[in-house]
Amino acid sequence: MDFLSTLSNSMLEGFLPSGWNLKKIDGCCVYSNEQIFERQNFWNDSFKPVECENINDFNMLMGHEIALEISKTRSEGRKLALILPVGPMGMYRWIVYFLKEWGIDCEHVYSFNMDEWSDSDGNTLDPRESASFQYSMEKAFYEPLGNLSVPKKQRNFATKSNLPEYPQKIMQLKQEGAKLVTVYGIGRIFHIAFWEPHFAQEFSCENEWKKQNYRLGAKLHPLTIEQNAITSFKSRTTLVPCRANTIGPGIFLQSDCAIGGCDGALQRGMNWQAMSLWVTLRHGPDMWIPSSFMPTIPGKLFFLKELAQPMVAECN
Repeated sequence: MDFLSTLSNSMLEGFLPSGWNLKKIDGCCVYSNEQIFERQNFWNDSFKPVECENINDFNMLMGHEIALEISKTRSEGRKLALILPVGPMGMYRWIVYFLKEWGIDCEHVYSFNMDEWSDSDGNTLDPRESASFQYSMEKAFYEPLGNLSVPKKQRNFATKSNLPEYPQKIMQLKQEGAKLVTVYGIGRIFHIAFWEPHFAQEFSCENEWKKQNYRLGAKLHPLTIEQNAITSFKSRTTLVPCRANTIGPGIFLQSDCAIGGCDGALQRGMNWQAMSLWVTLRHGPDMWIPSSFMPTIPGKLFFLKELAQPMVAECN
């Protein structure tokens, strides 16, 4: 018996995004771990996945990669437009470490948080609240950097008033020669930032979808809410906001480079991100699977080794 044969008249019918080809998605999940490095024809020539033995290696290697981009653009006398996530988070400690060791300041960096919790009108949490992404960024990245930090006037957060200004600010920076680098994680249902798969149903074609720069008060999928309950709210689903402000493909697909991370492993062999990783790497670009476009951009996708293991049933 397989999943597809039991889908009809189940609770999942109408729950999963309607544009998903479930047979194709499942077909991305049947490979052995060594096959994860097999290059696909839709990958950019300068894209590659990077395996990390454990979470400590993952955090350090990803942090080093981001710090290198900051250092290289600094030495080139070039501005850096840096789109940043709150998840993964472990790499921020290492970005701070390397920049301090190298004595590299971030005066040339213009940072843009990719998303933030909101209500239906796009009003965001008070930045003093520990659940807010702005609070998390200040504590994990900006404050620890001290006098090397990104100037406050160059830090952008996805508020109702500021997020709509992202496209013009980034375009202006690129016209001035800035490099646009997006740092990202991949959602349980393949989102980038909080740009969810079900948004695709609103657009008649992929080209229209690709033009979308941002969304205020985006309606999040229940699986995204539950993912965040597990990763950020100690399993307390009732605390997780159901909406968020987020950048869209009109911004992240313009990246000159993208640095991704998949660290979604739990205990006793459980994880929530293996399928997300494999589908991102194997499916091919599809607006119903936003993360499937990331391998088309130059860069690296760091992942925990255990996420590449064969996905077979195992009771824990």
